[in-house]
Amino acid sequence: MSIEIRNVSKQFGSFQALRDVSLDIQSGELIALLGPSGCGKTTLLRIIAGLESPDVGSIHFSGEDTTDVHVRERNVGFVFQHYALFRHMTVFENVAFGLRIKPRKERPSEAQIRTKVMDLLKLVQLDWLADRHPSQLSGGQRQRIALARALAVEPKVLLLDEPFGALDAKVRKELRRWLRRLHDELHVTSIFVTHDQEEALEVADRVVVINQGKIEQSGSPQEVWENPASPFVYGFLGDVNLFHGRANEGLVHMSGIEIDAPEADDAKNAKAFAYVRPHDLDVERYSPGQNMDAQGRPRGIVARLERAIVVGPIARLELIPADDNHSTTQNGEDALIEAQIPAHQFKELGFKEGETLVVTPRRTRVFIDQAAGI
Repeated sequence: MSIEIRNVSKQFGSFQALRDVSLDIQSGELIALLGPSGCGKTTLLRIIAGLESPDVGSIHFSGEDTTDVHVRERNVGFVFQHYALFRHMTVFENVAFGLRIKPRKERPSEAQIRTKVMDLLKLVQLDWLADRHPSQLSGGQRQRIALARALAVEPKVLLLDEPFGALDAKVRKELRRWLRRLHDELHVTSIFVTHDQEEALEVADRVVVINQGKIEQSGSPQEVWENPASPFVYGFLGDVNLFHGRANEGLVHMSGIEIDAPEADDAKNAKAFAYVRPHDLDVERYSPGQNMDAQGRPRGIVARLERAIVVGPIARLELIPADDNHSTTQNGEDALIEAQIPAHQFKELGFKEGETLVVTPRRTRVFIDQAAGI
């Protein structure tokens, strides 16, 4: 089932939760609504479900206007963060619940219910727990049972609100992979809400980034990661260094260096914000007079290695620039530069904390003046 969201706005008192949101979701697509707390993603999910009504705008399921259709008639399945299983019922009874409360004409026989429930429990790989109660299950198992229960009524749309948010990191990762495999098997149109960037990028066909009630960007995980449409998206998706500078006719001057920036071709001494991912920085030892380009300009930013954290294959370096007015982190904290290099390279180069190094951006994304909305 496809879903068309048209010009939806929603306000709670003086708080504007959604602002003129429009989005098309294809049949069988797995969509992630991604954004920080309070951005409007759960409100949008609840409006799609019929649990909230938009102040303005409409929701269509496969071309039919469902804006005023009651939640019971929308045929959607829900999975929430806190499982919401019935504690007094067994796993089997929990999954069978939605089938047993169907109107008499639509209700399957007990034999059909048993077959269907056991098939679903096999699908979520928990048929061996059919006679247990929720209190006897782990968090990950409870969430899989909640998903089986949502699928029992054969929903046309599956809605998941922070489905793995209450679980620890290892279980969350396992369930992400499992949900992706399950979706590839069933092809139910699915929308899940998350504030976890890694979760959205790993699981979804398409990521919809929401900020302050508006869609900032919609695209494949690869698209939103490699080509963020706004400073907000750049800062929200992963770690990033933010540099302040001036842009003039295709060049950006920042932290004592000059970089080419096609985005700034038309700029005339404009305020500029340059974003560089930690893994897009080259790091080398500082040699006075040596770290220059062909025009005699500094190739990189001179900085002191404050701290090195080597975990597994990656060395994370925290550097304090010689010109400490140059940058801020994405959270606006003390100016420092974060770089990531392979651990074996860090070992080979023998960098020591307190040493002066040079960091050179390999890839930079520049936003000019008012475009910098972080």
